Amino acid sequence: MEKVIIVRYGEVSLKGINRPYFEDTLIKNLKRALRKYEGLTIFKKDSRIYIENLGSADPIQIAAEASKVFGVVSVSVASKLDSDLEQIKAAALEMVSQKLAAGYFPSFKVETKRADKSFHLQSQEISKMVGGFILKHSAGLKVDVHRPALTVYVEIRDYAYLYTDKIPGFGGMPYATNGKALLLLSGGIDSPVAGWLMAKRGVEVEAVHFHSYPFTSERAKEKVISLARIIAEYCRVIKLHIVNLLEIQQAIRANCPEEYFTIISRRYMMFIAEKIAVQNECSGLITGESLGQVASQTIQSLAVTNAAVDLPIFRPLIGMDKSEITGLAQKIGTYETSILPYEDCCTVFLPKRPALKPRLEKILKAETGLDRETLIKNALDKMEVFSIKPY
Repeated sequence: MEKVIIVRYGEVSLKGINRPYFEDTLIKNLKRALRKYEGLTIFKKDSRIYIENLGSADPIQIAAEASKVFGVVSVSVASKLDSDLEQIKAAALEMVSQKLAAGYFPSFKVETKRADKSFHLQSQEISKMVGGFILKHSAGLKVDVHRPALTVYVEIRDYAYLYTDKIPGFGGMPYATNGKALLLLSGGIDSPVAGWLMAKRGVEVEAVHFHSYPFTSERAKEKVISLARIIAEYCRVIKLHIVNLLEIQQAIRANCPEEYFTIISRRYMMFIAEKIAVQNECSGLITGESLGQVASQTIQSLAVTNAAVDLPIFRPLIGMDKSEITGLAQKIGTYETSILPYEDCCTVFLPKRPALKPRLEKILKAETGLDRETLIKNALDKMEVFSIKPY
């Protein structure tokens, strides 16, 4: 029996005349994610993607890595054999015996999908005959069609495919099928999750990080590089722009009312991010803001921030609470890095009482004492750019 991997996708199958483009991109992304495994054959057929010619590689490891590719709903390691009932029964019994040897389970069922309508038995008949064969040769088992401890899946297509497990994927859309946007990546919990969520929707992600060295340390910058590297595991290479905001923050402190320090700093991040985005053909900005979480994330503050740029700002976390965001960070692997206790530029020159409901006209008046063009130019002239690859 040959081991193969079955990859299932969801939204992609609903794309009408554009469907081949999304399917082909998903296959390309799978090939890139699995490129270290030599000799794999990856192809689509009957609304599925198949990975064959696994060689000596561990199929479970390949399946686990394939499940992380955006657009994939679930993955199964399957046995591929001829559509012969006797072979199917023998293969199903072998699978159940292996599961029994690994640990006792009391109940099972067989679930059949007969895509090849030329096969001489219907789905229910196949399930009944395969299940009966397993029962006859396995002591202590019973059939439970409602809540089985184990399900043996049988698919009759051009070949028969048998499997018992479905590894869940993240779903979404294939990466880089939905434009490109620039993520404002801090060292906190929220922004890496925001970037991941937009990547899941097919958006190609670049990133910009603002720091305030020497008020923030080199370790804080390395932390953000590590976060970008984790995100890159789900995407591709992440182009990371690192900008020192300290000169701008000092100018704001010297020339603006204290209550507006945070919101004006945030607007300058947006000014700079938009310039970087336009230069790199990004069509929008991504932030990790969640409504009401801090003073700069009230509705009024977000409106003032929005007014700084013309590009759309995507905030996928806007309606989430901290526990939801933290749960996602743990799921995707960024949480442990995000909570490392290194400084963030947003903690530099914090006002004692930040404005909660800033008005744009007052902010614009407060900014008149700043030489915006010179400050932005100086920051961009000193910008560092890194190409961050996965671990």
